[in-house]
Amino acid sequence: MSQENMADVEMNTSDGETSPEKQETDEQMDVTEEPELDNFAKADAKKQEGNREYIQKKYEAAVKLYTEAIELAPTVVTYYGNRSAAYMMIGNYDKALEDAQTAIKTDENFMKGYFRTAKCHLVMGSIGNAINYLQKVLEKDPKNKDAQDDLRTATRAQDYEASAFKAHDEEDYRKVIYYLNHILESCPACALYKVMRAEAYCLMGKYSDALRDVQNILIDDSLNSDALYVKGLCLYYQDYVDKAFQHFSQVLRRDPDHKKARLALKKAKHLQSKKDEGNEAFTRGKYQLAYDTYTEALTIDPRNKSTNAKLCYNRALVCSKLNQTEKAIEDCSQAVELDSTYLKAYIKRARCYMETEKFEEAVRDFEKVCRMDRSREYRLLLEEAKMALKKSKRKDYYKILGIAKGATEDEIKKAYKKEALKHHPDRHSGATEEVKKSEELLFKEVNEAYSVLSDPKKKARYDSGQDLEDGMLMSDIDPRDIFQAFFGGHGGFGGFNFGGPGGGGFSSGGFPGGFQFTFG
Repeated sequence: MSQENMADVEMNTSDGETSPEKQETDEQMDVTEEPELDNFAKADAKKQEGNREYIQKKYEAAVKLYTEAIELAPTVVTYYGNRSAAYMMIGNYDKALEDAQTAIKTDENFMKGYFRTAKCHLVMGSIGNAINYLQKVLEKDPKNKDAQDDLRTATRAQDYEASAFKAHDEEDYRKVIYYLNHILESCPACALYKVMRAEAYCLMGKYSDALRDVQNILIDDSLNSDALYVKGLCLYYQDYVDKAFQHFSQVLRRDPDHKKARLALKKAKHLQSKKDEGNEAFTRGKYQLAYDTYTEALTIDPRNKSTNAKLCYNRALVCSKLNQTEKAIEDCSQAVELDSTYLKAYIKRARCYMETEKFEEAVRDFEKVCRMDRSREYRLLLEEAKMALKKSKRKDYYKILGIAKGATEDEIKKAYKKEALKHHPDRHSGATEEVKKSEELLFKEVNEAYSVLSDPKKKARYDSGQDLEDGMLMSDIDPRDIFQAFFGGHGGFGGFNFGGPGGGGFSSGGFPGGFQFTFG
């Protein structure tokens, strides 16, 4: 549709002018007719002043002058046409439409009135009416190129409108926005399309875009129920529950039949109620009830990602109380998937990873946390996780001996005896070369582990991770020396008679107290 310009404003001065013949006749008329003639002249002068203001883009001043012209000569069609054009330029399309329609009623052959009426309808989103008026122009002037071009524009907007509603029904909100963007190029003053686009943005989680559209509507119409509903929906999906309740309630006070607002309020209250129930159960230590309640709450509104992220996090806390660490990790993962900025969920998951000795994952999460918040507390947690990761990559001496990390000195000795005898090379002298090599390696690791854990200073450094920093290495230790020292100082391994692969027995006089061992 073409933009309003001076070509749309009647600039001629003929409306108030009279021909010489008319002047001659007027001179012979009664003097009582002179005021009417004077009004036409004054009206024409006002129109000329209005045109000058219009040219200088002083549209409100132009409206005032065209109005004065109409008051002086209410039957002159061009004054309504010009005032309609000025109203359009200041965005007052209702008034512009009223004047354009008045112009048509005054003169049904006033073509600009049809064009302007069609444009007002299109800009305000009444596409069908716009098409009807353009078709009337073409009925009067089938070859009118402007009417043909504008009709194509309006028809294309109508096609986009149908596609937008279809996509909305299919909940394909990306397409809804695509089609509405095109429609609003032709219908920029249509509140319905703006609200529809705002709702689509909201349902896609693009709340700032949704609120931008809503605010533009509320500037012109602060009580627009649909805009207030979408604003409430944005607040609800961002977990501003109380403010959302206020907006939904405000809509329903003005429009009790607003179905969407009523359903949204009902759903929001149900979700908040279940969340509160879960929190209460958790506080009272009824963890299974809390878990079940949070799980039920998560089914109420899958679109509410913000609230659902908090529900997942709360359920993760419950899982930890129930000693279900893997489930806690799963819930934290769901929480950060729903809300990638959820700091608490990353911290909780990282702690769970530490508990389950998934140190690489813990480091990754704590690094994410530190990028989000550089506080000293989180930096220390990251360093702790990195140290744990380093420890995990070295040999686990406790695991090699098959003991817990808090094992006593006696437990360490007993474990060493068991593992050293199990993997001693003499016991596997008749095995294949592959088995021999494997058992020799295990024997060496057992002695290495005992060398560290039996020495209080080395054990302390190992437990604290200092060995990773001071380079404590055990590769130069001869396992035979450790074995001989532990079992009584026999030269070589001659003091022991290990059976072959088929089993057998052996005795050792080198053990304090004369230990007797039998292998099955």
